[in-house]
Amino acid sequence: MKYERIRKGTFLERPNRFIAYIELDGRKETVHVKNTGRCAELLVTGAEVYVQESKNPKRKTAWDLIGVRKGDRMINMDSQIPNRVVQEWMEEGHFTEGIRLIRPEYTYRNSRIDLYVEAGDRKILVEVKGVTLEEDGVVRFPDAPSERAVKHVQELAEAVKEGYEAYVFFVIQMQDVRCFTPNMDTHPAFGDALREAAGAGVRIVAYDCEVDPGSITLAQKVPVILHEPLLYELAEPLVGWYRSNKRDLPWREQPDAYHVWVSEIMLQQTRVEAVKPYYERFLKALPTVKDLAQADEDTLLKLWEGLGYYNRVRNMQKAAQQIMADYGGEFPGTYEEILSLKGIGSYTAGAVSAFAYGIPRPAVDGNVLRVVSRILASTEDIMKQSVRKDIERRLQEVIPADAASDFNQGLIELGAIVCLPNGEPKCGECPARKLCRAHQMGIESDLPVKKKQRPRRVEERTVFIFRDGETAAVRKRPGKGLLAGMYELPNVKGRLTEEEALDYSRRIGLAPIHIRCLGDAKHIFSHVEWHMTGYLIRVDELENSCSEDFLFVHPEEVQEKYPVPAAFEQYTDYIDIRLGQEKYRQ
Repeated sequence: MKYERIRKGTFLERPNRFIAYIELDGRKETVHVKNTGRCAELLVTGAEVYVQESKNPKRKTAWDLIGVRKGDRMINMDSQIPNRVVQEWMEEGHFTEGIRLIRPEYTYRNSRIDLYVEAGDRKILVEVKGVTLEEDGVVRFPDAPSERAVKHVQELAEAVKEGYEAYVFFVIQMQDVRCFTPNMDTHPAFGDALREAAGAGVRIVAYDCEVDPGSITLAQKVPVILHEPLLYELAEPLVGWYRSNKRDLPWREQPDAYHVWVSEIMLQQTRVEAVKPYYERFLKALPTVKDLAQADEDTLLKLWEGLGYYNRVRNMQKAAQQIMADYGGEFPGTYEEILSLKGIGSYTAGAVSAFAYGIPRPAVDGNVLRVVSRILASTEDIMKQSVRKDIERRLQEVIPADAASDFNQGLIELGAIVCLPNGEPKCGECPARKLCRAHQMGIESDLPVKKKQRPRRVEERTVFIFRDGETAAVRKRPGKGLLAGMYELPNVKGRLTEEEALDYSRRIGLAPIHIRCLGDAKHIFSHVEWHMTGYLIRVDELENSCSEDFLFVHPEEVQEKYPVPAAFEQYTDYIDIRLGQEKYRQ
């Protein structure tokens, strides 16, 4: 779009929405302001402005205010031009293929929508909004409350239900901006309506423009941030920090989908240092999806011994079998397919998608919840699923397409080594400290808000080490429930005295020779705590007379073949067993 009869002047003042005074060729002129928004940050005394001479000699004002220079940036502020700019762009074939009709000012219900487009069988409604409000490269709309804009957006959402395609098209009347976001300070109702419309299927797009005093042309697509522009600002410093400061971890050496998946399942509710030896021996034993799918249960549980939460590895095997059956043994390559696998939720699906495939999906774990809560100074309870979903939604729209892995891993790494829980975060080392609202407010250590869980149920148990000099007793737990399918030391509910423990031994057909109290131990599961007391009981001939379904095995066999959960770790030394990773540190 080109203008004619353009002159340069100097802005003086604006007595009302419709007119302004400028200095032009040494004279004070009254000009018509074609943009009725506030434009307070643009129309400041002394600003360089550009006006167009009217062809109509009967007009009260001979000039229209077209543009203004703000620093080094030229901004077109003609509110009547964005529709024409978009239509010209569409006519050049940039919007979609096969356009056969473009009709301006189309009546839909009680609104006049800026453009109606037909392309093949598609019927498309496009509402165009010009944007002139800019601060530090972030542009926002509106700069004044607009109930009309809210109504149009809401009616576009209704149009989608009736089979139309619908767009809100923001024309940014300047160039080289970082992102667009709704102006929640000036008119939050518009921002809310825009988010709801996007959720209903209305497409929200923004383009900047090449602007000079005599022309304006649509140029480049601009990121649209509907929820939290502060997180968009975080991306660049976070990715740079991560690339310079990331830890050397074994699963980062070969981040294919299978390796990422194994590491992420292991890392759930387990410390990084504890996972390293498990990860290496698991992949040595089961290097492919096929190997995992075909492993027998005892081998699988033995590899997992000491990590806890054994349903994780059972679900991994079911997912591996799913991959073999449905994907020919190839790990699926889309977020939706990964999410469909057994035992995989939004976090793991996002992690595999981003780390292995570079797909821009969020991976929100406890570290990320803490970091984002502090950056936004959010007092929402991060234990609520709705809060997690909201943070996933906010992050989804700001993940850089060319750095999805580093952005996601950067958030996790920041929470792991800098934005620490349970103490003072290392704010001096944080790449986000200038953006972090909690840091600015001095409330870092008060966040995140995490509602206390209900107290765990406490179970008293008595654990037995039955030995006859050569062998020790273990038994397999039921196939369902807590520690399903694992091998355990014999135990009963309740806290037995020495005499009661001896009576129990005799009742199950054993002949106790000597008893020794091994002291107390505690193990915490997600919803229950075991408070245990243990006894080492030497008996005469374990296997011949016992009425219980025990296995009587040499300690070396337990070490190699039978997965014993970490709940019994304090007592296994008495049958010369080192659980899980302890063995593999030798």
